[in-house]
Amino acid sequence: MREIVLDTETTGFEPSEGHRIVEIGAVELFNHMPTGRTYHQYINPERDMPAEAFAVHGLSEEFLRGHPVFRAVGQSFIDFVGDARLVIHNAAFDIKFLNFELGRIGLTHLDWGRVVDTLAMARRKFPGSPASLDALCRRFGVDNSAREKHGALLDSEILAEVYLELIGGRQPDLVLAPVASGSKGPVASDPDWRPRPRPQPLPARLTESELTAHTAFVDAMGDQAIWKRYS
Repeated sequence: MREIVLDTETTGFEPSEGHRIVEIGAVELFNHMPTGRTYHQYINPERDMPAEAFAVHGLSEEFLRGHPVFRAVGQSFIDFVGDARLVIHNAAFDIKFLNFELGRIGLTHLDWGRVVDTLAMARRKFPGSPASLDALCRRFGVDNSAREKHGALLDSEILAEVYLELIGGRQPDLVLAPVASGSKGPVASDPDWRPRPRPQPLPARLTESELTAHTAFVDAMGDQAIWKRYS
């Protein structure tokens, strides 16, 4: 399962009042594990930067003026996201802005049915407790020391760690027994099941130079080297 953990920074709170997105950051997960693929883009909002917003993320009007407008990067963002599930903290805010920007340039809105709101998850799991990203970092021991100001990519990376903790760790659905179709839990394993060889063997990952170096290393051990019993 592919998921995209994302965050945005903006010039304010309401796109209907003329506020715009100035940064998007996103991190790809596959089966709840980071793949290393990310998306990061600063965006020229084509307007001034209110002092209150600048105090939050530190992105000035002068800095952003040298970056592309949303129209120039909207499709690349959609291409990166694809049909993945979207994991967002306080999702209503980010989706409101993203769909406003996408609508302005004639691209399809992001469907709420694919969105996971980690703020709502945290409030259900820890009712009455603080549920901000910083509070969840403290609860789960996630290092957010680099978070002096809000930054979309850094916040996405931090949120990815928090999300994995919220769902029970990096392997929340690890069950060794198979699950019957339509059932809510594991069923008894087939006693006659046996592992089968792969249809195609995995390709070797060793290079020729690595193989040569290993052979020389084993030869240097002499004829009694235990490696030679299995080679």
